[in-house]
Amino acid sequence: MSERVLRVAIYCRVSTEDQDFDTQEAMCREYCLRNTHVPFRIYKDVISGSSESRPEFNKLLEDMRQYKFNCIMVTKLDRIGRSLKHLLNLFDEFKSKGVEFIAVTQNIDTTTSSGKLQFQIMGAFAEFERNIISERTKESRKGKETWGKRGIDKKPRQKRGGLRKPTF
Repeated sequence: MSERVLRVAIYCRVSTEDQDFDTQEAMCREYCLRNTHVPFRIYKDVISGSSESRPEFNKLLEDMRQYKFNCIMVTKLDRIGRSLKHLLNLFDEFKSKGVEFIAVTQNIDTTTSSGKLQFQIMGAFAEFERNIISERTKESRKGKETWGKRGIDKKPRQKRGGLRKPTF
């Protein structure tokens, strides 16, 4: 059985001009060489990871949607996104396009069984976290439906006069 050739889009991101891409790029290139993956293109952004619009990352997504490569590689997950919700949305799109994902330093490689398992476990914990937050929100609202209101018309409570004077 022959393995599928991976055409890899490498994404490197630094937050400031003072930092450089060299280490990230070298790690990804070395990983490709060691695993006989073919680098397609290297996309580089100098921008905060919390920023949703990153020019080169947007170009990477555009190329992915045109099926120009079948794998995205980064050194760490935080290079592509800081928010869990954002990451999960990206991974849903990667999966729908048949694009594998590799985070070199974190041993996440969806081309392997163990990498897929690790990713699925992360997804399960993320879903669990979302469900817990939803349950807590619903519980807190349940007790507050009429909180601070009275009567059928739910008019706000009237303020009572000032503080009572102490009796001595």
